[in-house]
Amino acid sequence: MSLRRVDRRSLRFRLLTWLGGVAFIVVGLTWLMHGILLHDLARSFLGERLRQESEHTLLQFRQGQLSTPLWRAESPAFQVFHHLYVLELDGEISISHPRWLEALVPFLEGEDDTLDVVAWGGRHLLVYRARFEFDGRSGVLLIGEDFGQVEDGLEALHWWVGGIAGLLLVLLIGLNMMAVNRALRPLSRLRSQLDELRAGARDRLHLDTPSELDGLVEQLNRLMDEHARRLQRSRESLANLSHALKTPLTAVMQTLRGSRPIDSKRREKMHQRLEDMHAQLDTELKRSRIAGPNAGQHANIRLEAEQLVEMFMNLYPHRNFQLEIEASVPTNVNVERQDFIEMLGILLDNAAKWASHKVRCRVRRDSNALLSILVEDDGCGVESSDLGRLGRRGTRLDEGKPGHGLGLAILRQIIERYAGQVNFEPSLEGGLRVEVVLPLNEAG
Repeated sequence: MSLRRVDRRSLRFRLLTWLGGVAFIVVGLTWLMHGILLHDLARSFLGERLRQESEHTLLQFRQGQLSTPLWRAESPAFQVFHHLYVLELDGEISISHPRWLEALVPFLEGEDDTLDVVAWGGRHLLVYRARFEFDGRSGVLLIGEDFGQVEDGLEALHWWVGGIAGLLLVLLIGLNMMAVNRALRPLSRLRSQLDELRAGARDRLHLDTPSELDGLVEQLNRLMDEHARRLQRSRESLANLSHALKTPLTAVMQTLRGSRPIDSKRREKMHQRLEDMHAQLDTELKRSRIAGPNAGQHANIRLEAEQLVEMFMNLYPHRNFQLEIEASVPTNVNVERQDFIEMLGILLDNAAKWASHKVRCRVRRDSNALLSILVEDDGCGVESSDLGRLGRRGTRLDEGKPGHGLGLAILRQIIERYAGQVNFEPSLEGGLRVEVVLPLNEAG
């Protein structure tokens, strides 16, 4: 990512921004919590020490080692602990540092033993209050310690920790940049391989990608395979059509170039050959209209079937088409739209071509989660011995109809791609009954 020009739409910029922001927030909150917890820890530690000292002082007082009304700063007890002492007994107050008396008198009024911070003169004093009974008299003992020095030390330590946290934040951002750049390498390789695909240097993607990209690579490879299959199918159809047209074209050209006069019999043969060529071209044009220009990831069964039947009613106005779709059939299935249109189009076109009057199409879903497409006609049908030959490339059981034997072969190829089956049987209507069975995978 260039430092001069930042692409705010790039995935790298977004990841680094979010990761950097999260790292800053986490480190900042950790540093703030460190300051708060460190202050509370120091206060709790010193408060516990003051409480223990208050118990020791009251024990000395009860044993007569300390006396009232006045504690003096040069008293041995004060010299040991270097703390501030305030004793209130029956209204008489003794204090080791008189300058704190004004700030501490209000604190004597409390009822419970507690620890608090008293502010005076810009300084903080940590004070523990202990209430006691002595010889039937109520008293209060305050023991305080200068908390300002501790706070100064804690603040210095806190800022040192902040400096270390800042260095760790910079290191973390650097590691994030390395991790993001490394994680996005598969996308760079994917872009390079897509450029190679566009240039014709490869026909598939081969990447060791993270699992999140497996679906994308698989879909792209499926798309490439599908384009390759359609290109191969188009080439085969063109080759077969060229072969089918070459012979009659050669015969017509030889007749026209020959020196023999063209009588009515030869003219009739030429006319018949031209009619065959026209019929073959018309068949291919119909198939291209059936396939359509769009390819989707799944097919809408009812919509596509109704549109196909309507189109064939216009192509074969003398045929009666009947369409039945059971209510249990899902709306969308995971069959590419063009494949479904071509499958059903081949079935309807073949049935309409051989039917006498009626073509029936029924779509249903059976109990084994299979999609069944049944198309039958009332034509002359096919001999039982010839049913096994249907669907072989180039096989034509009747030369009297236009075509060159590719439709059912293409149908078999498409069905095999979806792990389905196609069955040819005599129809109760008298013609041919073709059933296509596909595993039913409903689309979301």
